[in-house]
Amino acid sequence: MQLTEQEFLTAINTHKGILYKVSRMYFDNTEDQQDLFQEIILQLWKSLRTFKGNSAFSSWMYRVALNTAIVYFKKEKRKPDNYNSKKIDPIAHEDYNNEKDQQLASFYKAVKELNKIEKALIIQFIDGLSGKEIADNLGLSEVNVRVKLNRTKSKLQDIIKNQGYEF
Repeated sequence: MQLTEQEFLTAINTHKGILYKVSRMYFDNTEDQQDLFQEIILQLWKSLRTFKGNSAFSSWMYRVALNTAIVYFKKEKRKPDNYNSKKIDPIAHEDYNNEKDQQLASFYKAVKELNKIEKALIIQFIDGLSGKEIADNLGLSEVNVRVKLNRTKSKLQDIIKNQGYEF
């Protein structure tokens, strides 16, 4: 299945929320998130010929985005002077009175403590992907996805409790 450039751009625009979520899960800093976002789009374009249409475009997009994020994150961690000082994202640290904003900030903070597979699992679970779709995207069995997902949810709850915040 071959998409035209316009069809590709339309599909990316339709599912760009996936890219924002993946970028936010792997980086705190807005600039790093934007860099990763751009890198994912580049990799999607380069990999477009591998999209056969056997799965939904969004599932394929997840797979490419997660793989790109993992590789990109590893590269960024190896760079000297990267992440030695906490870069503060002014939007993320504003004082909000809104309970949902506090819950979301707490959730993202907790997700950052998960490993790369756990992050990938939880992102896709939140987006409502089935166990089979998650398994296909990550190259795991459905049983393994269920076990890992349950453990990840418990781990997230523990992290959030340790932060002193409960939903």
